[in-house]
Amino acid sequence: MPIRTSPQTTSAGAETRSNVPTPRVTRTETPRFDVAGKHVCMLGIGGCGVSGLARMFKARGAIVTGTDKEESDVTRSLAAEGIDVGFDQQSGLLPERCDMVVASAAIPADHPQAMTAVGRGIPMLLYAEALGQCMLGRTGIAVAGTHGKSTTTAMLGAALVDAGLDPSVIVGATCRQLVRGSLGSKPGDVQAGFRLGSATIPRGSRASEPGLLVAEACEFNRSFHNFHPAIASISSVEADHLDVYGTLDAVVESFHEFAKLLPPAAQGGRLLIAHTGAHRREVTAGLDCAIETIGYSPEADWAVAFEPRTRRITLTHAGEEAAAWCNTLPGAHNAMNAAFAFVLATYAGAEAEVLARSLAAFGGVDRRMQLLGERDAGPGAKVRVYDDYGHHPTEVDSTLRALREAERPEERGGRLICVFQPHQHSRTRHLLDEFANSFGHADVVIVPHIYFVRDSQEEKHKVGASDLVDRLRGKGKRAMHLYPFEAIVEQLENLCRPGDVVVVMGAGPVWRVGTGYLEQGEDHGGC
Repeated sequence: MPIRTSPQTTSAGAETRSNVPTPRVTRTETPRFDVAGKHVCMLGIGGCGVSGLARMFKARGAIVTGTDKEESDVTRSLAAEGIDVGFDQQSGLLPERCDMVVASAAIPADHPQAMTAVGRGIPMLLYAEALGQCMLGRTGIAVAGTHGKSTTTAMLGAALVDAGLDPSVIVGATCRQLVRGSLGSKPGDVQAGFRLGSATIPRGSRASEPGLLVAEACEFNRSFHNFHPAIASISSVEADHLDVYGTLDAVVESFHEFAKLLPPAAQGGRLLIAHTGAHRREVTAGLDCAIETIGYSPEADWAVAFEPRTRRITLTHAGEEAAAWCNTLPGAHNAMNAAFAFVLATYAGAEAEVLARSLAAFGGVDRRMQLLGERDAGPGAKVRVYDDYGHHPTEVDSTLRALREAERPEERGGRLICVFQPHQHSRTRHLLDEFANSFGHADVVIVPHIYFVRDSQEEKHKVGASDLVDRLRGKGKRAMHLYPFEAIVEQLENLCRPGDVVVVMGAGPVWRVGTGYLEQGEDHGGC
């Protein structure tokens, strides 16, 4: 794809030297997923993904109801939008009229309402199946990879909004800038994990084509095999969810099957894959779609350069600088997330100049290196507290590295203290050595009990938090196992000193430690 150089300088710390044209392609007609007039019940409706799907179904004319375990901000907002939400799941009751049931991935097969649906012969789809059906009749963009899916999807969605392409977006997390874009958002905007866009692309090089639907493509339980994307990305392929896959080879094969879902290049199928770290030769073998690589290697089709101190990203394509901007978010991993979002957005027909400005203004996603607040630690001194969703060794290492680079606590006499809650016993057991090697940038590590989810009771007895602590201590790391969360908050009270940075990390409820420590500071008058 040729690039015409045309230097420009823009605001918000971004600049671009080219627009990357996207040729119009010939598409075959695909059936549309019609839910208009149907009564649909969503099980687990309070989750980020399912709540977004509920809103999408309602916008498409369905009569939507749902249930969840307990009330939350999400369920209250759904109720305010006219979606009836109940909290009695154990009785197994479903609405008298129910044409379809959609279940969250967290809903087991023996869930009372799921069993009622089977007994009544009501068609039931898993969340991923329903989302995949929603891609029919749309230009689907699926963001896949072991790491970075939520941040990349939110970045891409916000950038497409800023570019005027009005996408529909479903993210597995919430982001304040998703609905109105990074450039159009305001401080009072609510955190959202869903945005409803137009049925056709309103402008750009793909104007009048089917509207954009951007979504995370999760590999757990091979969920992403249900999607119907026209465009996709794969940022990394690593050993994870081994309770499902068993081996890394099976994970790689699953990503290959996902990539095979893309249509041929002549019908608009495009894959953007990491130059390294994604087993790209195995994943892309025999594909008919157009394929480009991206990475820090100069041999990649899209070569990325990143300067950690200034957070400047430079993106080069075919030997020409395509764009440059300075990220708000720290870390090489977030630079790569932004680079993926930029290229995917150009595939969708967006202009490079506005994309660079949008990505420079992107402020982050809930629970991804999120600054929760500061606590007074003496005259002019603070302890800064972060929250992060990282639960895989690569994510732990990347986040701690980025925080060390961004905060530099050692320059003010502080330390980087990590409270890490392992997520799943099977993941911890399979990746125990990798986890033990991933805390090199932390000075102190506190490990609560492993978050028990999905695993069997037998698996639960095979590994414990103390096993990880023992491995960390064996590597000379100051580490301790503490539980419950209140005991960890108490330990932080005694442990933290001026200049420290605390990050609570994990996919479970470990965020309560961060909020609890900050609230304790308020109770003590900031001391």
